[in-house]
Amino acid sequence: MSAYTVVSLPGDGIGPEITEVAVAALDRAASVVGGLTVNVDAHDASATRWQRTGAAMSEETFEACWDADAILMGAIGLPEARHPDGREVNGDVIFRLRFALDLYAGIRPVRSLPGVRPTLAASDPIDYIVVRENVEGLYASRTGGTNVRNEVATDTIVITDTGTRKVSQVAFKLAEGRRGRPLDGRRMVTCVDKANVLSSYAFFRSVFDDVAKEHGEIGTDHVYVDAMTAFQVQRPSHFDVVVAENMFGDIISDLAAATVGGLGLAASGDVGDEHGMFQPAHGSAPDIAGRDRANPTAMVLSAAMMLDWLGRRHGDDRALRAAELIDGAVLSVLADGGTVTADLGGTASCSAMGEAIVGAIGA
Repeated sequence: MSAYTVVSLPGDGIGPEITEVAVAALDRAASVVGGLTVNVDAHDASATRWQRTGAAMSEETFEACWDADAILMGAIGLPEARHPDGREVNGDVIFRLRFALDLYAGIRPVRSLPGVRPTLAASDPIDYIVVRENVEGLYASRTGGTNVRNEVATDTIVITDTGTRKVSQVAFKLAEGRRGRPLDGRRMVTCVDKANVLSSYAFFRSVFDDVAKEHGEIGTDHVYVDAMTAFQVQRPSHFDVVVAENMFGDIISDLAAATVGGLGLAASGDVGDEHGMFQPAHGSAPDIAGRDRANPTAMVLSAAMMLDWLGRRHGDDRALRAAELIDGAVLSVLADGGTVTADLGGTASCSAMGEAIVGAIGA
């Protein structure tokens, strides 16, 4: 018997709608597998809460996230909910959890999906993972930059040996468990940086190269970030696992999602040595909130990633099987194409597509 406590943070906009679908998928997969219980403890952490109370997340919710086996986040943020300096309030939740729980590796898989219209003219198959360093880089200055008389503003990039080493190790471990890049099946880790211009990125590369020496069976490559954005469009089959500093990883992971159909399909996990948080890569889409139009795919795939992470962390075959069932159900519904949302060319509502996914689990 396996039992996990998951804190859900449905958030703002479409967050509650897609979270409802993901929780239903978790319940169904656990029931089909048997001997697996996922207890979901919902908390309010949101821009809406900030507007109402002045705090986006309570200390009680933070403690619950700390104690949970995993965190499942919907979508947090509203464009009008901003601090006086212009920063969006969503960082009060997302960044606090990433930094306080040391969720140093942002894992963002991208792959060609059945039934989804190709975005690129090139017919190369796409199947790679972007590993984003999550707690350093340029984003480490999120609340520590300077603004002098509203005339001069500065932020400082932070690259450490420890942080770069840890995220690089995650990238190589992921590569060890994969089938290699679509081009030729070769297992590869690509370091994306701007080492030709900035010493901070040259340092990032040097630490990456040092870690690579411990993984001689895995090939390595280096790509400057500007070239990377071109290669993601022109030759995506060349990539297997990609690792990058925080801001660069943020940018190239969104581009990666766009190449396979958009952020509505993009799952992600933020993981550390002790904690894990899983969420879709897209935002809260307040323009369609409450209209039952959101695509739940990314959220459901994030829930599958969460189960996979729990299964690997605890050596739990039940959780791993449940993750496979959810992933397979999503692929089946996408391939069929009859019950998909408007962004995928269909006419189904969020709830209808969710019901189709849940119904396909174990079918």
